[in-house]
Amino acid sequence: MALYGLILAAVLFTNAVAVLHEERFLAKIGWGVDQSIGGFGEEPGVKTQLVNLIRSVRTVMRVPLIAVNAVCIALLLLFG
Repeated sequence: MALYGLILAAVLFTNAVAVLHEERFLAKIGWGVDQSIGGFGEEPGVKTQLVNLIRSVRTVMRVPLIAVNAVCIALLLLFG
């Protein structure tokens, strides 16, 4: 059950990232869309990379999370 617990924790964390609203939450803490684009060849900062990761998870993982959540709920109902 330890492996299932780790998988469930990862699914819950991904759910938490997927429901973050950019205007309501992220903009209030200063993690909204940055209009400033770095110069050519510059590495983006950690904050920019995290904002891009959050945006990517919200975009790409929304539909697969529905299926993963349904499987997790079914397993919890079947096996407690």
